[in-house]
Amino acid sequence: MFKIGCHLSASKGFMHMGEEILSLGGNTFQYFSRNPRGGAVKSLDMEDVEAFNSFAKEKEIPCILCHAPYTLNPCSKDEKTRDFAYRAMTEDLERMDLTPGNMYNFHPGSHVGQGVEAGIELIVAHLDKVMRDDMKTTVLLETMAGKGSEVGSRFEEIAEIIEKTALGEKLGVCLDTCHVYDAGYDIVNDLDGVLGEFDKVIGLNRLKAIHLNDSKNPFESHKDRHEKIGEGSIGLEAIERIINHHALRDIPFYLETPNELPGYKKEIEMLKSMSGSSK
Repeated sequence: MFKIGCHLSASKGFMHMGEEILSLGGNTFQYFSRNPRGGAVKSLDMEDVEAFNSFAKEKEIPCILCHAPYTLNPCSKDEKTRDFAYRAMTEDLERMDLTPGNMYNFHPGSHVGQGVEAGIELIVAHLDKVMRDDMKTTVLLETMAGKGSEVGSRFEEIAEIIEKTALGEKLGVCLDTCHVYDAGYDIVNDLDGVLGEFDKVIGLNRLKAIHLNDSKNPFESHKDRHEKIGEGSIGLEAIERIINHHALRDIPFYLETPNELPGYKKEIEMLKSMSGSSK
C-alpha cells in the first residue's frame, strides 16, 4: 500500500481528521499535538479517540504522525525553554499511548551558540527523561535544513543522538525532502548516494516517515522554505523517483506543502498516479 497523507488541523478531533484524509484520497495524516507555537494542550474526547481507533482499523489507516510544536527546543540554553520541552513532550507521549502504535515527530532543536556537541548532549538528556520502557509510540527525530544553530542537519548528528539515548531502540527518523536538500544532500541528482549514506550512518531501518516537500530555495541553501510539489528546486521528476524508490516505497509520506485542502487533494491524486497506486 502506498501511504500518503498531509498535515491536518486537529481542532475537531481524530474522527474528523480520519474522515477528512479519506475524502482527500489519502490514508494517513499528520497533526500538531497542540498549537505549533506552543501553549497548553487541548483536552481529549475519549469517545472520539476510541471511535477513531476503530475507524482507523476498519478503513485501513495504517499509521498517523503527531508533530511536536515548533517551540519545543530541548537543547536551548534557556532552562525555561527546556522545561517546556520536557513538560510538553511528556504530556504528548502519554496522550499518544491512547492511539497506540503510531509516531511522534520533533525537531531536535537549536543549540543557540552552545555548540553542536553541547546541543546533542542536552537532547539526549531530554529524551532519557521523557521516554519510557512501556510507551507504545516511536519517537522520530526530523532531519533539518541547517539554518541558524539547528541540530540535526547532518546524518551524523542524528546518529549520535540515537546511539547515546538509553532507549534508542524506540527512536526513528523522519526525513524531510526540503530540509535534506537545503542541507546539502543531493536527492535530485544522487538519491541512491544519499540513501546509501543514510544507511551507512544511521541505518535505513530507522527511517519511519518522510515529509514530502519541494523547496523554494536552491540546493544547499540552508533556508527551509517548503514549496508545492513540482514547483520548486527539487522538481517533479525527482519527487517521482523518491516515492518509487525501492528503499522508500513502503514508508508513509506526509505533505507539508503550502496548500489548503483542495491543493492537498490535487497533490495526493497526482502522487498516487505517479506511484501506480489505486488505493
